[in-house]
Amino acid sequence: MKKIVAFVLVVLAAGVPAISAEETLELDTATREKCLQVLQAGLKSDEFWPSIHAAEGLTLGGHGDEVIAFLKPKLPLENDDQKKCGITRELVRAGKKSYAKVMLKILAGDDDYGHVHAAESLYKVNIIGDGKAMRRAFEQTENLRLRMMAAAALGRRGDQEAISFLRETLNHKDPETSRTVAWILGRIGDESDIPRIKKLIPKAPDDLTKAYYQHSLAALGDENGLAALKQNLKHEEGSIRTYAATFAADARAVSLKDDLIALLDDPHEDARIRAAQSLLFLSRPAE
Repeated sequence: MKKIVAFVLVVLAAGVPAISAEETLELDTATREKCLQVLQAGLKSDEFWPSIHAAEGLTLGGHGDEVIAFLKPKLPLENDDQKKCGITRELVRAGKKSYAKVMLKILAGDDDYGHVHAAESLYKVNIIGDGKAMRRAFEQTENLRLRMMAAAALGRRGDQEAISFLRETLNHKDPETSRTVAWILGRIGDESDIPRIKKLIPKAPDDLTKAYYQHSLAALGDENGLAALKQNLKHEEGSIRTYAATFAADARAVSLKDDLIALLDDPHEDARIRAAQSLLFLSRPAE
């Protein structure tokens, strides 16, 4: 599968660049409607983060106005900084860029409760403000996850020091740290990261960590990674099916259309949401 780095970088920011017809799948009206129904139901979920994921799916599927109408009234009522980051991230992704100031304020604030979520959310929408708070988050050494997310945000904007740090941290002894870095490099890295990540697969202590490596490889254009992603769409663990469905879009895996459609009836809510998201996104016409 061909890797299109520029495409991946832009889509995470919320814009949709031109793509070729070969990389676009066709959805019939019934399937498209079912995707929308899954996402619209997910948006109103009692579970906060699946609701936010559904918002992302609707925006990437071309329905950002619906997301704005639903989330904008919720922000003034939310007091949890982590959830504020989720809401404002999706408002920004849907086109309301001014809400990035909420995440930037949380990142720069003294209360560290929301710092990681702020850095991660800002990375996902490719915004760092003046860069000072993000640089401080990267240079601190007390919170490794915060440093990784700050490195992702800076690295996405071409900071080679941040990217070098991520590649060094890829081999961290903690599986959660290593797989998180692989997830980041799968989106902002390049083909040189394929052998680095492949070396880790035999050492993966569990299926979830292995799946992170495999899906990142697929996003980087590795055929074996794509084959593993296809298998993981049917994995017994709902979380792994969810991550596979998410990464199907990053890998431009239009060949997995039927597998993704099958997930629209998955018992795991987030798997349904991510499958609908990827199907709608991959069906966006070339511009």
